[in-house]
Amino acid sequence: MADIMILGCGFGTALGIMWDKYGHNVTAWSKYKEEIDAIRKDGEHKRLLPGVIVPPSIALTTDLSIASGKDILVFAIPSKFVRDVAQSVKPYVTTNTVIVNVGKGFEEATEKRLSEVLKEELPDNPIVVLTGPSHAEEVARNCPTTVVCASDDKASTEYVQDTLQNDRFRIYANSDMSGCEIGGAMKNAIALCCGIIEGMGLGDNTLAAIMTRGLAEITRLGVAMGAKRETFNGLSGIGDLIVTCTSTHSRNHRAGLLIGDGMSAEEAVARVGTVEGYNVAIIAQRIARRLGISTPIIDQLCSVCYEGLNPRESISQLMSRPSRAEEEIF
Repeated sequence: MADIMILGCGFGTALGIMWDKYGHNVTAWSKYKEEIDAIRKDGEHKRLLPGVIVPPSIALTTDLSIASGKDILVFAIPSKFVRDVAQSVKPYVTTNTVIVNVGKGFEEATEKRLSEVLKEELPDNPIVVLTGPSHAEEVARNCPTTVVCASDDKASTEYVQDTLQNDRFRIYANSDMSGCEIGGAMKNAIALCCGIIEGMGLGDNTLAAIMTRGLAEITRLGVAMGAKRETFNGLSGIGDLIVTCTSTHSRNHRAGLLIGDGMSAEEAVARVGTVEGYNVAIIAQRIARRLGISTPIIDQLCSVCYEGLNPRESISQLMSRPSRAEEEIF
């Protein structure tokens, strides 16, 4: 059994509940004392995981120094806070601690993958990505879930796989760290598109089109960024895309519903909270333009979110693009 500290009480709470159930020693950290106090008082995270008991065996803290000596340190926080939290926890992290990131996104200022950010801030520690189709609401309720872990260090990948999986949380190993991260980040933008489509009252045909051609864009961009094509046919690609594009558990999907129903993107994001797809879209567009990669769906999403384009007009523009063969890669 491992001594685990989880930074972040959103998805992190779900993971903590699950790993505690299987005998690990779990500590959950939040920057916000009121969040920790509320969980202690209610015995659950009422805002994010209502009705799911947080057992008293999970230690709750706002003290980052407790990270010292942990076997595994899990980053389960929004992408925009990863570097700041890594810098804050760095003085307490011992070199034998394995860093596991479950967040999905890019750092906006640098366009870097989150593992790259963590490597810069914690260069003496192995970094492992844990990603895939895994809604917090279902992980916390012990629903059978399959995810993938990847690292540049094979031994660390195998350690995370062997240590953190159980009979309800199966972990596959993957050598393509960048592909796993790119798929996990990019699917959020496509899920935002799918929510918009549903909010407009369009049908399953349109959803299937956006998901399928969205995967083509993710793959094109991912390969141009150095990832392996086959990674996007796995759990961190099509698997995570399906679950995020089709479920009301997804904040990206919920924000999209509001936009499709006529709300401005800025207001929808403010209402829902963390919507990684909103930020990922503009970062992905910048990367794609720099690399000369065609991403028409992402381009239209950026026009809707940042330029106020009517979503119905964006659909018309996508449907009237010049004809091409489906087999075309770039």
